[in-house]
Amino acid sequence: ICTSKAKLHGKTVIVTGSNTGIGKTTAIDLAQRGARVILACRCKQRGEAALEEIRRESGSSQVVFMQLDLGNLKSIRSFAESFLKSEPRLDILINNAGVCLQGQTEDGFGLMFGVNHLGHFLLTNLLLDRLKECAPSRIINVSSMAHNFGKIDFDCLNSHKALGLGTSFIHLLQIYCDSKLCNVLFNHELAKRLRGTQVTCYALHPGHSELGRNTGLFLQIILKPITAFFFKNTIQGSQTTLHCALQEGIEPLSGCYFSNCTVRDLFAKARDDAAAKKLWEISERLCGLL
Repeated sequence: ICTSKAKLHGKTVIVTGSNTGIGKTTAIDLAQRGARVILACRCKQRGEAALEEIRRESGSSQVVFMQLDLGNLKSIRSFAESFLKSEPRLDILINNAGVCLQGQTEDGFGLMFGVNHLGHFLLTNLLLDRLKECAPSRIINVSSMAHNFGKIDFDCLNSHKALGLGTSFIHLLQIYCDSKLCNVLFNHELAKRLRGTQVTCYALHPGHSELGRNTGLFLQIILKPITAFFFKNTIQGSQTTLHCALQEGIEPLSGCYFSNCTVRDLFAKARDDAAAKKLWEISERLCGLL
């Protein structure tokens, strides 16, 4: 459980995918602590419904919905531009959104690579200067223990802009795991690049999955018993996100991976310096940051 009693008056937080699941629960908690919370969600209708609910549950009027489609580079740039113009601060960025779906993004990337990794990669980079200006600040990258089963096929990324090309159920789960490994490698490289800036970053396994909302019906039926066994409810599931966002004194652990509010060891592939650097450079090229 997150034991931090931190108050966040005067602080601004962005939570992606905050219209449902642990993203919504996280937003409610942060709003109750006095933060100005930006709900960054793809669907306007669901985002605005969540906005009303979060305001009501938290008793705070300092909650704002801003449309963000992580599967569309233009939308991400537009969101960042609007945010930087309208909001003077950014203290915590929570990269929470994720999907487990086949398909392609607007820009032709594999959907899970595009939304789960590349969209958050671009968003983070576009907001980094503001985070540095408001330091000490934090970036939270919601991954999953599924990253342990992931691998990065750089040849496939270079030739097809996707982590894999299979369409079977097993392939779908594998690509999801691969995208979660991307999150951990991104966090690893980001921490190195942030040294000396007072911006820190943390990856985590949330202990809850709302993926059922972002999968097809067949997958929902199969995943339901699995997620019921492995995962917690949304309040329990949001605790590690909140711990990484709020806990005092964890700055020396920037770049680490947490589960159950505790630092966990990573397999070698999830802290591979060369792979993390390579993924960063490919990501820069693919989203036009170079």
